[in-house]
Amino acid sequence: MRNDKENLIVSKTLLFSIQIIKFSEILETNRKFVIAKQLLRAGTSIGANVWEAQNSESKADFIHKIKIAAKEADEVTYWLKLCELSESYPQPEQIIIEELTQIIRILSRIISSSKMDKK
Repeated sequence: MRNDKENLIVSKTLLFSIQIIKFSEILETNRKFVIAKQLLRAGTSIGANVWEAQNSESKADFIHKIKIAAKEADEVTYWLKLCELSESYPQPEQIIIEELTQIIRILSRIISSSKMDKK
């Protein structure tokens, strides 16, 4: 990965992955294994795809990887919403939801601006 300067989305998604790991552990402690696994997979995949995009082979490859990260972020929104709506599930901390919202906005901007640069 390039080290020329700090990359906001890389930093945010890495820290978000840590938050998701912790919340998944809470879910597992409460024996909510299926949602914990889904959330852990999708939540950490956001950062993994953003990380991988930093070394993409082309602009199209970069956009593709960022789009995958955005799709994973959307899936995480679904799993967190299920936890919020299910009475027997631990509630995600508001900071997780706020961070996810910011990440989705940043990813959308990256996709939009990358598409413009491509033209």
